[in-house]
Amino acid sequence: MNRDTLIGFVLIGLVLIGFSWYNQPSQEEIEAYQRQQDSLAAVQQDKDVKAKIAEAERKAKAEEAAKGDTTATFYSALNGQDRSIVLKNDKVELTLQTKGGTVSKAVIKGFKNIDNTKDEVTLFDEKTQQLNFMLAGKTENIITSALYFAPTNVSDSTVTMTALAQNGGSIVMNYRLGHDYMLHFTLQANGLSGFFAPNYKEMDIEWGELARQQEKGFMFENRYATLTYKEKDGSTDYLNETAEKIDEKIDEPLNWVAFKNQFFSAALIARDDFRSGSLMTSVPQEKGTGYLKQFNAKLKTQFDPTGLRPSEFEMYIGPNDFRLIKDVEEQSEFGKDLDLEQLVYLGWPLFRIINRWFTIYVFDWLTSWGFSMGIVLILITLLLKAITFPMVKKSYMSSAKMRVLKPKLDEATKQYDKPEDQMQKQQAMMQMYAQYGVSPLSGCLPMLIQMPIWIAMFNFVPNAIQLRRESFLWIDDLSTYDPIVEWQTHIWGIGDHLSLTCILFCGAQILYSYMTMRQQKDQMVGAQAEQMKMMQWMMYLMPLMFFFMFNDYSSGLNFYYFVSLFFSAAIMFVLRKTTNDEKLLAILEARYKENKANPKKQSGLAARLEAMQKQAEEMQRQRMQQQRK
Repeated sequence: MNRDTLIGFVLIGLVLIGFSWYNQPSQEEIEAYQRQQDSLAAVQQDKDVKAKIAEAERKAKAEEAAKGDTTATFYSALNGQDRSIVLKNDKVELTLQTKGGTVSKAVIKGFKNIDNTKDEVTLFDEKTQQLNFMLAGKTENIITSALYFAPTNVSDSTVTMTALAQNGGSIVMNYRLGHDYMLHFTLQANGLSGFFAPNYKEMDIEWGELARQQEKGFMFENRYATLTYKEKDGSTDYLNETAEKIDEKIDEPLNWVAFKNQFFSAALIARDDFRSGSLMTSVPQEKGTGYLKQFNAKLKTQFDPTGLRPSEFEMYIGPNDFRLIKDVEEQSEFGKDLDLEQLVYLGWPLFRIINRWFTIYVFDWLTSWGFSMGIVLILITLLLKAITFPMVKKSYMSSAKMRVLKPKLDEATKQYDKPEDQMQKQQAMMQMYAQYGVSPLSGCLPMLIQMPIWIAMFNFVPNAIQLRRESFLWIDDLSTYDPIVEWQTHIWGIGDHLSLTCILFCGAQILYSYMTMRQQKDQMVGAQAEQMKMMQWMMYLMPLMFFFMFNDYSSGLNFYYFVSLFFSAAIMFVLRKTTNDEKLLAILEARYKENKANPKKQSGLAARLEAMQKQAEEMQRQRMQQQRK
């Protein structure tokens, strides 16, 4: 380092130090900021206190009104003590409250929470989830959330909740927890047939949940948090995951409705389906609140006022694991094809078929060997590359044939340099391709075949719960982004971090684009080479676009794309090094002589190209004759 360089560094350091000192806040500014923060905290605290007072007053008034209405059918059930009843097994722990008689809290065991402090995930609790059944009587309504139920038949897997009426009738809810994630329950009215109108045949259900953020990447998780439902004898659908939807009307009867996070779901299933006209609500929440969306469903289903036939329900509360959900669905007692595995989104039909019948089987097979998830992604990539290698090699050899023919094409078409001669130039090129048995289109097909695999993996990897909290190399969690730098302020298009796997993916895309463009440039003739310059800039801008798209995506997906592009570039490099251009040209010359001697032996595509060329020449000749006339 010379003296001038050293002086330059010292001056830069002094400027930075001076700039930092000049911009640091004064003591008065610090005190003013602290006073502002204290004032804001005081205002928020005052709001919280007033809200609690208002809620307490509302409850007191409701209790007084209930105590005074001694004519109410469920007067005695309007008062009581709220207790918690816990149903549990090795997979899930569900808490039911005696007030309301429904599930108020769901804890899924065996999965890390968002802070990695517990091996359990609280999907919802009494503050964030409400399930309410409403029955319309002749003169008054029964609302289960206002009633206190007496628990009997209590065990780890069963409980009977009973709310007694003044006339000796009752509302009874029977719960039975399966051996994993399926909860079976019924609602039945006993001795209340005179309470309802003769034609009353259905009940109303209101179900709401403020979906918790369970993963580190809020934006990415929010993309996969949806209110999902399945139409009776139809397919599944969901409300838009980004837009606010209020009381969206569903015109078809539904088998089930689910509040779905990225990796966990709660689904409510009715034996007699939910009637058409259900209203669905999905409201996205702000980042930093700890919540993803506010879900609400207003439903109707069968109800027998005589009590002879209970209304039957099931709830799936568990992870979004394709294989597991299919196994759990077999425990359903309703005899329907529920398709609950559709909670694991695998893409549009074509891509879903690829994931359903290939990716999942390969993924499960490799996982069964005990490999880490990162190694599994690498092995899946290698397997896919091995399957597509024959097509990739065919594509490369087609390009190589065009490359070695380029000097001959230049020589044969040099007289067509004028813009008005471009049609003739293309015709001459097509004729030569046909004579040498070269198909310029054969290089496109392998890319079209590989593209669905890329898109299928785009849908599979973010929904694979097996990647959740799995580490590999520097990556702490393959299901979310892997930041090398983080900051507090949100920057449009980037967010609040830089993901290393995204940078590697974009770098591999630049390398692959460079090798692809060089290969295509070597085979272009005349004006095509000039057009490639614009295409080249577009190909180099694509990785930049991918960076803005994928910086927030899961590191597992970015890692898969990085490995895939790296091996694609390596395969292209090896093919280039192992291809003997002189031998390839000799083969093409031999084919040219053979086709010249016997034109009928030309390949089908080559013959079609030559026929098209002759047809174009004939059309051009006819146009010229018409112009002369």
